[in-house]
Amino acid sequence: MAKIRPDELDDRLDAGTAPFVLDIRPKDHYRRGAIEGSYNAPVYEDVRSGDESSLRRHLDDIPRERDVVVVCKMGIVAKRATSILQSEGYDATTLAGGMSGWNGYQNGSLTYKIRSLLWRFF
Repeated sequence: MAKIRPDELDDRLDAGTAPFVLDIRPKDHYRRGAIEGSYNAPVYEDVRSGDESSLRRHLDDIPRERDVVVVCKMGIVAKRATSILQSEGYDATTLAGGMSGWNGYQNGSLTYKIRSLLWRFF
């Protein structure tokens, strides 16, 4: 499964190759903090429980001509959503560590730095 590290996503967001960032977390989590410019499709609980139909109802809102980065809390449920999108023909990847990883990257936390080293090897 393809994944992108927070620092890589940040670089792409600053460059001319910005992907479509699909945040699948519940609306209240999204409202408390999200990646700027991301799109919220609050399907986290459904995808987590194995219901793909809720994500499929959002496909018309997800551009096919752009790379898609899927974001959830920690990256685990986003992997499932990424797999669904890939099966539908999207060039989709998962944000490694989810919003937890993104926030750690933004804050320069020690936990993020350790995780980042591990992501580079695994």
